[in-house]
Amino acid sequence: MNIYLPIAEVSVNAFVLLGLGGLVGVLSGMFGVGGGFLMTPLLFFIGIPPAVAVATEANQIVASSFSGVLAHVKRRNVDFKMGGVLLIGGLIGAAVGVLVFNYLKSLGQVDLLVKLCYVIFLGVVGGLMFIESLRALRKSKRISASKFRKKRTWIHALPLKMRFRVSGLYISAIPPVLVGIVVGILAAIMGVGGGFVMVPAMIYLLGMPTKVVVGTSLFQIIFVTAFTTMLHATTNYTVDMVLAVLLLVGGVIGAQFGTIIGAKLKAEQLRILLALMVLLVCAKLAFDLIVQPSELFSLGTAGGH
Repeated sequence: MNIYLPIAEVSVNAFVLLGLGGLVGVLSGMFGVGGGFLMTPLLFFIGIPPAVAVATEANQIVASSFSGVLAHVKRRNVDFKMGGVLLIGGLIGAAVGVLVFNYLKSLGQVDLLVKLCYVIFLGVVGGLMFIESLRALRKSKRISASKFRKKRTWIHALPLKMRFRVSGLYISAIPPVLVGIVVGILAAIMGVGGGFVMVPAMIYLLGMPTKVVVGTSLFQIIFVTAFTTMLHATTNYTVDMVLAVLLLVGGVIGAQFGTIIGAKLKAEQLRILLALMVLLVCAKLAFDLIVQPSELFSLGTAGGH
């Protein structure tokens, strides 16, 4: 059953979109990521223009993340204070990212930028997560985790310290704000919740317990992606509501199943699965950039390249 997407100006099978939304919802509930790192490239692959995919996917992430965070709130695995600090940086980063996105769109270079950003960030983050996960699987989980959290680093020497009781931390507010800014920029430019960057940063940089990281990441993602969607909708008009609604329905349902599955797997298993998915998507995007396209020209608007 094909359905016409007015902003994207393409026809796509509705059940395919529902299935993609459900798949990403499962990932959201399992890993504490918005799922955009996987959904946005998948939308590229089925013919959705990158500018529309980025703006619309940010909207879908809001629903799947909200559905996932409700389940984690019930388990008391959300550090709202840490989420609030991350959110401050996230909103600043999102505003900056939308400005950069709109400027590059006016130059006609936004499609290339989005794909290159995916290849670089997914390759680096996926590789680091995979290596670290393999090391964690070889060691005693409890011992290595406790040693890591007790170890003092340069972060503990920074000013503006705050106590995060749910996470069991007493650290400077500066690193969480900086992490939030980076995630906000990625949300605006790449159409992602930024969980694939935020989750490793919260575990390895801030030293938060894995069980708290997932729910807190989803909490912050909700507000940053909602803000990003609003900016895209009001500045470059690339949010396709028909596409968004279909992805939303699948995402909300899938997130509930993902939370159940995630609760049954160990933290190290979750991290290595996420790392493998990130690397697979990176490889596919890199392959598409290197291989000669079937059509060596494209039609664009006046002023584009």
